[in-house]
Amino acid sequence: MSGDDGLDWAQRQRRAARVHAEADARRRAAEHAEAAEIVAWFVAEAKRRGLRPTPLTARSCAGRGRYRTRLTGWYVDRARTRAIDVDGRWHLLTVPGGLRARLLGAEPEPSPPPLIVGEGGRDGESVPLRALLSRRLDAGDDESDSPTGAAAPQG
Repeated sequence: MSGDDGLDWAQRQRRAARVHAEADARRRAAEHAEAAEIVAWFVAEAKRRGLRPTPLTARSCAGRGRYRTRLTGWYVDRARTRAIDVDGRWHLLTVPGGLRARLLGAEPEPSPPPLIVGEGGRDGESVPLRALLSRRLDAGDDESDSPTGAAAPQG
């Protein structure tokens, strides 16, 4: 193998890695866009059904305390670790915590919603975002009601 062949091989490998990374980025962007549509549908449907948004709290990473936030919205899981705010942003409500958060409140940042919630988690339980949000809508305000309503957008 000559030096030129090695250089060509390295260039092909770099190009293949770049093409793969670009395709992966396009796939993730498409998934985030689809999930964002589902979240927007949820917010509109929650408002249409009259589900009351509530002040959201965040849990410390260690799980030892809860902290108030400036967010208002709807918890979407029983553990109250995931929520959607009234502006349609997805939040993971786990924060570092500490004295500052105790005194001033926590400020969890929004993140892109996943199409599959819990995917890759240790407990092995995952659920499609559409199904999770449909269940939350059906639970109503006190989560013991089961109202019916519009179906989540299919995608």
